[in-house]
Amino acid sequence: MKQAASMKSSRPYLIRAIHQWIVDNELTPYLIVDALAPGVEVPQQYVQEGRIVLDVSPRAVRNLQLGNDWIEFSARFGGASLPVRVPTHSIQAVYAKENGVGMAFQEAGPGDEPPPDASGGNNKVKPKLRVVK
Repeated sequence: MKQAASMKSSRPYLIRAIHQWIVDNELTPYLIVDALAPGVEVPQQYVQEGRIVLDVSPRAVRNLQLGNDWIEFSARFGGASLPVRVPTHSIQAVYAKENGVGMAFQEAGPGDEPPPDASGGNNKVKPKLRVVK
């Protein structure tokens, strides 16, 4: 049995589950991304206060890949199709546009460090425990 310290981050699994749940309810899934995080590739002209909100509904994106380390797709911005690539550790929230229901993430926890190719430095974050009710 694996110890908790060596488990993979739950963040990408939660992002995929909430995304699917929102789509299944015929709502529009949005992601809030920390646009200043290492490895984030988004159109900078749409970044506000260090964040970008992305519509990741099936009608808004092409080739959506919700991986364990990266979320990738292409989308139209100002009429031009552009690639988007964001590491899962940069996702701050996933929610439904219509009612705001979803999940917000706290700062990185165990297993939420950037993927190795996102930056060259040691980005280990000390684990933080919190009570979940």
